[in-house]
Amino acid sequence: MQNLLKILLRYSNFLVFIALEVAAFLLIIFNNPYPRSSILSTANDAVAWQNEQVNEVRSYFRLRSLNEQLVEENTALRNYIYSMELEQIGESIHVMPAKVVQMTTDGLHNYLTINRGSDDGIKRGQGVRNAEGVVGIVRTVGRNYSVVLPVINTQTNLSCRFAKNDYIATLQWDGKDSRFAQLADVAAHMVVNEGDTIVTSGLSPVFPEGVPVGIVESCYLKEGASYFTIRIRLYTNFKRLKYVEVVQNTAQNELEELTNGLE
Repeated sequence: MQNLLKILLRYSNFLVFIALEVAAFLLIIFNNPYPRSSILSTANDAVAWQNEQVNEVRSYFRLRSLNEQLVEENTALRNYIYSMELEQIGESIHVMPAKVVQMTTDGLHNYLTINRGSDDGIKRGQGVRNAEGVVGIVRTVGRNYSVVLPVINTQTNLSCRFAKNDYIATLQWDGKDSRFAQLADVAAHMVVNEGDTIVTSGLSPVFPEGVPVGIVESCYLKEGASYFTIRIRLYTNFKRLKYVEVVQNTAQNELEELTNGLE
């Protein structure tokens, strides 16, 4: 206690000076509107900035749950659309949401892994799409995860058609750019234009008819060739792919059993 008193006595003049400075500062603020408003404005700005940062952090942590909720809502809507479209022809198709947990896009044999498996009713050969369009086909299935061969895999072939006239063609990938694929089997007598829309053909149980695939980016016919060389810009952005939907057709097993003996 004596040491504290000694320190206070030693620095008493300095402490009195500080106290007088603080008192003078407070008198200026409370008796002069302009400094007072400036101080309050600065304080308000600081509080507003802090609140904005807090809100941004909260929004970031809510983003994941909002994305998942949006995926579920889109899936429910697509299931409703499928049920309405296919009710008259006796087919039953619904989609199951899934999340991409692993993916490659820069090789010749790209693949992606989703967090759905046999416990969720996933089966080999089922189609996979997202909100933009076609993604690929389920190749192998585990209990909780499945591997999908995307259309950007050189081993994947997909039956498609031109939306404008229903002409059938085959989608293939040349292993170069994940944004583009090639459309084969388009005869020279066809009229092909840049911007033509390509959709799934519906000729296999993998995808229903009309799922978006892409648009014609370029087309040309070599001299003497019987078929066009066509480049398709894919609707699906594989570099940003995160959520997908597995297309489940209840008639798929029966259709495959009927056609297996013919191949």
